[in-house]
Amino acid sequence: MEQHVTPCEDAPPPLMYRVERPVFDEAYLHTQLLHPRERSPKTIRQRLAHCSSERAKAIALSFLPILTWLPSYPVKEYLFGDLVSGLSTGVMQLPQGLAYAMLAAVPPVYGLYSSFYPVLLYTFFGTSRHISIGTFAVISLMIGGVVVREAPDSMFTIQALNGTSTNTTVFIDTEARDARRVHVAVVLTTLVGVIQLVLGLLRFGFVAIYLTEPLVRGFTTAAAVHVFISQLKYLLGIQTPRFSGPLSALNSVTAVFSDITSTNVTTLIVGVVCMVVLYCVKDLNERFKKKLPVPIPGEIIVVMVSTGISYGLSLSENYQVDVVRTIPSGLLPPAIPDFSLLPNLVTDSIAIAVVGFSMGISLAKIFALKHGYSVDGNQELIALGLCNFVSSFFHTFAITCSMSRSLVQESTGGNTQIAGLLASMVVLLVVVAIGFVFQPLPQTALAAIIMVNLLGMFKQFRDIPALWRTSKIELAIWLVAFVASVLLGLDLGLLVALGFAILSNHLDVQGNGQVAETHTESDSEETRFLEPLCPVHTLILDWTPVNFIDSVGAKAIKLIQTYLPAVCCFLTGTLLAELRTLQFFTGVATPEMVFPTIHDAVLHCRRRTAPPTIPAIQ
Repeated sequence: MEQHVTPCEDAPPPLMYRVERPVFDEAYLHTQLLHPRERSPKTIRQRLAHCSSERAKAIALSFLPILTWLPSYPVKEYLFGDLVSGLSTGVMQLPQGLAYAMLAAVPPVYGLYSSFYPVLLYTFFGTSRHISIGTFAVISLMIGGVVVREAPDSMFTIQALNGTSTNTTVFIDTEARDARRVHVAVVLTTLVGVIQLVLGLLRFGFVAIYLTEPLVRGFTTAAAVHVFISQLKYLLGIQTPRFSGPLSALNSVTAVFSDITSTNVTTLIVGVVCMVVLYCVKDLNERFKKKLPVPIPGEIIVVMVSTGISYGLSLSENYQVDVVRTIPSGLLPPAIPDFSLLPNLVTDSIAIAVVGFSMGISLAKIFALKHGYSVDGNQELIALGLCNFVSSFFHTFAITCSMSRSLVQESTGGNTQIAGLLASMVVLLVVVAIGFVFQPLPQTALAAIIMVNLLGMFKQFRDIPALWRTSKIELAIWLVAFVASVLLGLDLGLLVALGFAILSNHLDVQGNGQVAETHTESDSEETRFLEPLCPVHTLILDWTPVNFIDSVGAKAIKLIQTYLPAVCCFLTGTLLAELRTLQFFTGVATPEMVFPTIHDAVLHCRRRTAPPTIPAIQ
């Protein structure tokens, strides 16, 4: 018997799509839609009148972001969290400042200066509420490479006669060497600040998008290798020259192993014990981060205990353990850098400026997205530029944000840069009042702090199998960035990696691997006629011009899905295959969010969000 299936009477009728609009001619499109600014005032007086006080206020607020939130700062809700966060971050900033100064090849006290002035300035000019500005291993190492190249030990060797004999002793004038290296680091920082400031004023905040995620992760992993190798001599207590330029990593390893028989056993024991303690504390903080009100400050504990033991046992005099030695109390008066060094530092300053900004803006965007506010890439460039440029007159070296400190600042309850301001006050207290306490601090303890903090970067080796499964091109970019940076040095390695990334992008019609940050003014042509008719509930992504997507792009789309429902349309079969290879359709992203046309996507969104009582659109 034949069966007839009748449609359910309660099922909504099929949706119909209809568009009505006036008939446009070319004159209307040209004058009203495409070029509305041609109707703007032309005379100087008209233009000045057009520039209202509101515009001037907006410019002031954009240049000094602190004015947007400080007047309405909720003291009861935010102050306690910022206080705890600032103290925790400041306690962490002290040992890192001392340690990273060693990477920059300058005396440790200059790491404390670099942990105070830039942090203070960023409070007023930065747009991120959670990143911790100050010394950072990768930037410090890049500075150290330049400093050693411009002021090598060979420039400061002195030959002295041994009494009445004809034998001579060769030694290094460390005081003159360190003074010269400080001058080089300061001038380099001045130039880095100028470059970042100019790029920010010219609204070049988008330059960071050309450093793709695989490139940055491969580069920073190579930097971690360089940093680790550079600390071996401090951990072992041996004296080897510091190398820079191509093959510097291999030369450093060769020098360490050729002199390994002269290892200071006491120095090695102190360093290994510090590393074990730091690793255990970090593991405890990670395991019990939900139960601990604040992370255990392992670094400052190691610094204080090792300083006390060094002082009590006279490790420097009795066991020849290298210590920090002189830490002058108080701040140095400002001084004008020696600009005669500028011609030799231009290329290096560009690399440091771009890498520092790229790391800062990447972390700032992560925290901004997590906490529901926005950061301005151009203002971040200006802020970093001012931090580096102004601070360089007070004897600092170049800075950026630190991932480990930023995570502490955010996880301990930091809500605004008041936490950063308080952290800088902690550093100031040490510099002004009790800096001399850390003079017996063993250098091997600082080396241990640096090495243990590299664990996060070394975990990036896990990218290799993941990229092998998802994107061979991105794996090639990662490996080229890593190998080139290890063998050629960080400056030339970055240049080679950028060239390879651009070449691979061109050969594959590949995007740059990051979501470009587009800043449009409120009166731009694109937004003038796009006033929303209702609150946005779904984002429709038109993929018509897209012919390639990498893992970074896929992650960005899934991240958008987390905060705002999004659907896609006009995906080619190749793109769908790439998304499946990248394991895109998992979790919040499903094939049901992909439609063949914009019309289908719109009708789906209208039906999904329409209240049940509203009849279907016909």
